[in-house]
Amino acid sequence: MMPTEDIIDTLAGIEPGSALDVIRARRLQARENAQKSYLSLFEPIDASDFSLAERAAVAAFVTGLHGESPVAAFYREKLAANAETARLAEAIDAEIAGGRTSGPYGAFPAGPLSIENKAGLIYRVSAERKAALGSRLVAALEHAHLLVFRPRDAASADMKALLAAGWSTTGIVTFSQLVAFLSFQLRVVSGLRTLAAASA
Repeated sequence: MMPTEDIIDTLAGIEPGSALDVIRARRLQARENAQKSYLSLFEPIDASDFSLAERAAVAAFVTGLHGESPVAAFYREKLAANAETARLAEAIDAEIAGGRTSGPYGAFPAGPLSIENKAGLIYRVSAERKAALGSRLVAALEHAHLLVFRPRDAASADMKALLAAGWSTTGIVTFSQLVAFLSFQLRVVSGLRTLAAASA
């Protein structure tokens, strides 16, 4: 049964009956679908291809790369919530610090868009934290950084790196969906909080 607490409402600080609650209610299907997406990604029936600990770590990393926000704090707390994932929190924090940059950047195929090419950080997990994170998370964090900041550079070799680290095809699909959902969630919550501040 779906919990009554809507994650985007919670992160955006939307109170029942408020002006923003009324606005979101006008797009009820979009609201419900966003909540269903959250539940399917973070409270799945089957997490065998992408564990809950890995999901929490990737979410904390991706949202942390975007800077301090209620969304980043939520996923950081989620990561630190139990013994299995708390041990990863310090390593993830350090990797966020090492991976912060601005984007998007990368290279387009040769042609008229090449003028938009922009160099930037090619992120790699620090050697000192590889053991704590494990090969699957190392590959996941590097790929997540690619998707967030250098999507135009993504290539088949990057998928092969995930497969070589032990990710299944199903796990990679879910991982990609999770990163895309987090980008969406960050934008929506930021927009709603900006609206709330403007109308205060």
